Amino acid sequence: MELRGRGWSILAAAREVGVSRTTGNNWSRGYKTYRNGAAVGFVPALERLAVREISARFLSQDERIEIADLRRAGLSIRAIAGRLGRSPSTISRELRRNAVTGNDYRPFEAHRRATARRARRHRRRLEITPELQRVVAELLSQRWSPQQISRHLRARFPDEPRMWLCHESIYRAIYQPGSLLLRPSPLAPQRRSPLRTGRDHRRAQRRGELRRPRFEQPMLTIHQRPFPPEDRSQAGHWEGDLITGAHNQSAIGTLVERQTRMVRLLHLPFRDGDSLHAALTARMRDLPAALLRSITWDQGSEMARHTTIARSLGAPVYFCDSRSPWQRGSNENANGLLRDYFPKGTDLAIHSPEHLLAVENELNSRPRVVLQDRCPTELFTALLESQNPSVLRR
Repeated sequence: MELRGRGWSILAAAREVGVSRTTGNNWSRGYKTYRNGAAVGFVPALERLAVREISARFLSQDERIEIADLRRAGLSIRAIAGRLGRSPSTISRELRRNAVTGNDYRPFEAHRRATARRARRHRRRLEITPELQRVVAELLSQRWSPQQISRHLRARFPDEPRMWLCHESIYRAIYQPGSLLLRPSPLAPQRRSPLRTGRDHRRAQRRGELRRPRFEQPMLTIHQRPFPPEDRSQAGHWEGDLITGAHNQSAIGTLVERQTRMVRLLHLPFRDGDSLHAALTARMRDLPAALLRSITWDQGSEMARHTTIARSLGAPVYFCDSRSPWQRGSNENANGLLRDYFPKGTDLAIHSPEHLLAVENELNSRPRVVLQDRCPTELFTALLESQNPSVLRR
């Protein structure tokens, strides 16, 4: 709800906190409840201030429930205050302000009333001072940063504190939903935001100790791999990635064996960790341990369940450094070849597993200069035949 208050879309806010779009819609707009196919009720949308973490000096909903219980039990205001560790005047004010009628105190209604009073909006100095608003808008249209504007206002109006603003106040005015400051500048009409970042909302920030890790821990980096990137003397080490379709809504998994350049494709109904786990285990389970020694992947969120994948395959998963595609050179080269079959900007979900297998076979049957004009299928088949055949029948 904080992100929605800053102007984020429901989809963007839901993605940021890690819930589905449907859940975000339900929280933001409310939803009907059904029984036997008929609507029987409606759950209202969340109130932004009601779900916000507030200071402990304000009464919480749990405390209001306890006040109601103790009041019905006949305890005095001072006794209730002693039980809660609050001042008697706090309890007296609460009962006077939020009781429905007389002594009828309902805790949930009282909490809603208190939340509504906290929603009072204070007008910003930028809104009540037209001249200040004009100066700030003019400088923003010239692509000045909020810090530059803040310093300029103090230098231009040294004796008028009402014309001063800190840069944070300017940022808040820009990020406010429906802000008049979000308009294209004359010389840069292609950019709606006056900020150099191009943002029209504030990026969500979380304290380090509250930030959820993106991946299961521990993560193995490519620097912990027991061989250098240029060493291809041992078969069974794979590099993997996704090629994505239009608007990143569909994807195909790609795997390349480092020594033979053998390509394997993964059909993914969804672009998430569970789908990748299922596709990897189904596609790679026919390989003996000698031909499945490790997998190297980039830091895409689809590999968030890498420890589960490593246990299922019996092979460790290593991660490349951020923005370092050359650490998976064979896979990147194969992805470029695959774009002949799966162009960028197209829907990749329309391709069946059978079609992916046909593309895979055609690509693996081409001779490669790096393999002395032999094809990956020839080399990989030779490796398979040299392994224990009983393992391949499982």
